Amino acid sequence: MFGMRYLSLEWIDAMAGAVRDDTRLQELARSITLGVTQVVTDGPEGNVLYHLQLRDGSATFGAGQAPGEDVRMEQTWDTAVGVATHTLPAQEAFAKGLVRIGGDIQKLMGADPVFAALSEAFDSVRERTEYA
Repeated sequence: MFGMRYLSLEWIDAMAGAVRDDTRLQELARSITLGVTQVVTDGPEGNVLYHLQLRDGSATFGAGQAPGEDVRMEQTWDTAVGVATHTLPAQEAFAKGLVRIGGDIQKLMGADPVFAALSEAFDSVRERTEYA
């Protein structure tokens, strides 16, 4: 069933549920503390901020800035859609400077398992997502 626009509040709520229910992300939150805010500019609904927070054994996802923001990533809607739909490899987006990163970059070191688990949670929401 389609109908949920990428980065809409409905999509963010669906991702929040997927993150909450993901046992791997919850397990990682016991040993990793990380707050990542994503800023997506120039989208159909304007600019969107959402976050992933791992802290004190709990992984959460939601609208707005991470309560304990360590890192902020900013990209345009087109870049975000390209990465989300796998038409633009994430590594290429970073290498071309299409994703700007600020904050404590060291916090991203060793966080690959977090982003792999987040990608799996995202996969569970992707089939219900529209990217137009």
